[in-house]
Parts: sequence; structure tokens; C-alpha cells
Amino acid sequence: MGRVFSGVQPTGNLHLGNYLGAIKNFVSLQNSHDCIYCVVDMHAVTVKQEPEILNNNIYEVAAAFIASGIKPEKSIIFVQSQVAAHAELAWIFNCTARLGWLNRMTQFKEKAGKNRENASAGLYVYPVLMAADILAYHATHVPVGDDQKQHLELARDIAQKFNSDNNVDYFPITEPVIMGAATRVMNLRDGTKKMSKSDISDYSRINLTDSPDEISNKIKKAKTDPLELPNVECLDNDGKFKDEFIKERPEVSNLLNIYAALSNNNINTVVNLYAEKQFSLFKKDLSDLSVETLGPITKEIRKLLDERSYLKEILNKGGEKADNIAMPIIKEVKKIIGFF
Repeated sequence: MGRVFSGVQPTGNLHLGNYLGAIKNFVSLQNSHDCIYCVVDMHAVTVKQEPEILNNNIYEVAAAFIASGIKPEKSIIFVQSQVAAHAELAWIFNCTARLGWLNRMTQFKEKAGKNRENASAGLYVYPVLMAADILAYHATHVPVGDDQKQHLELARDIAQKFNSDNNVDYFPITEPVIMGAATRVMNLRDGTKKMSKSDISDYSRINLTDSPDEISNKIKKAKTDPLELPNVECLDNDGKFKDEFIKERPEVSNLLNIYAALSNNNINTVVNLYAEKQFSLFKKDLSDLSVETLGPITKEIRKLLDERSYLKEILNKGGEKADNIAMPIIKEVKKIIGFF
């Protein structure tokens, strides 16, 4: 049984992309792996956060984990800043990673934009902390979306260099786990952009706290195009959308991917089901499916957020379990590099 590590940032407004791209897969992995799931608050403060809002968001992520089906008795659920090994190992890895590696990280370029000189140093070394998050537990597998592949590759490079520099075979070379039809859920108003909590329009995303009426309304207004739904000619030999189809009809491929992920079907099945039909029918079915799937999760999140003492107990117990795993690993790292 391998060990899985992954985390979600507590930056507010968890949405369908967070659920389908990450949390839903976390639930299935806990049946086959030793799983550690983290609320990565240290990553969140790479940009300015209001303390009270950040604290509330930490509870919201924990509630979403549990409401979605992650079992505290099966998986470790904790807050990143509870375990000092993350910060300690990140510094050691900062001294292992090369500037050239970090300069190639595309997410920093995207997030810093034209204000690169005003970005925090934390944002720049964010991927190194991510490597520390993973390797502090000797995780063998990490569920990642397409946008995180590069960061995992960096973690693998850091592990290899640490092992090579110190003539040891200590850190595992972590493998990515890419699951489900909707590993990258796109914006409902612009299918070329990723679904994001930072988008100005609330109609660009489905929030995990949306009511059934809000979900239905957002799907009804989701952008499509004047054509009918596609037939199987839009798929390649592997049963995935052809690149040219995604480029020509990004919103359509996104909505079909969402339906496939929510219904636990492959794209081929969904495309065959709705081939050459009208969007009005498909959108109604997608709306009903979304409400049926997300409704119970939303209800449970709200219930758990009213029971913060219960959530705090789970996070504290999870933090102790995580620390018990990470502590001997960081001690051995210090011994390997010659610390006192």
C-alpha cells in the first residue's frame, strides 16, 4: 500500500473544480492507500490574508473534506502549519533546488504577472514548500491536476538531487496520480480559462455552498455554442476529446467532462448518450445531476461549520498523527546532512 499526500489551499469559495479535480479523488484513494490530506495554510499566505478569514477558510476546507466522504478514521486530515517539518524541510530543499529550476515554473509567472518584482519570495519558492509537504511523509503518490504536474516534477528533481548529493537512497521518487474525466475544470463563462474562486463573476463557477437554485441557474446560463452536441467523431482513439475539438468548442468539452465526472462515466459513454441532441436537454440533466451530487455535500458542510469544536478535534488529532510520521523523517534528514 503506497502513501498518498495532497492538500487544498484555504483561500475561500471552494468550487466544483476543487471537488472534481481533487477532493472527489481523495475519497476513492483512501480505500486503496495510506492517505494524508492537508489544509495548506502556509501556501495560502504567499499572498496577504486577513487572519479571521483565513481561519474560517481552514475550517471550510476541513468541512468539505469530511462532507465529501474523507473519513478521519481512515485518512489523516490536518493543517499544514501544525507540523514544523514542512517549514524545516522546505529550507533544506531551498538549499537543494537550483534557481534555474524555479525560473522555469510557469505558475509563478502566471500569478506574479507584470508585478513580478512585488511578488513575495514565498510565492517564488512555493513549489519547494510543496516538495517538502510531499517528502516530509515519504509520500509515494500525489493526485495532481494538469496545472500541478510541473511542481511534482520539481519535487522529484529535488528528491533525486538530495539523494545524489548525500549519496543516499532516502527520499522516494513520487509518482503522479491523474484521475477522472475532469482533472481540470474550466470556467462556465469562458472555457479557455480554469474555474477559479478569484474570477469576478460568480456565474463562472459552481461553489460547494451554492443552493440547488443557484446551481441550476448557473448551468442554465453556462456558455455553449449554436451547434448541437457532438458525436463520437470528436474523440480520439483513447476515448478523449481531440485537441482541435477542445480548441474549437472549449465550453462544450468542459460541460461534457463535468457530466462524465459527476456521473462516474467515461467521456465516450456521455458523448454517445447526448450525441447531436439539443443543449436544453443536456443542461437540464447536468443541472439535476449536479444538484443531486453536490446537495448533500453542501448540507453537510454547513452542518459541520456549526460544529467547529468537532472539526478542531479532528484537525488536532490529525496534526499529531502527521507529526508522528514526519518527525523521524526530518530527524534522519538532519543526521544525513550533518546537523547537530
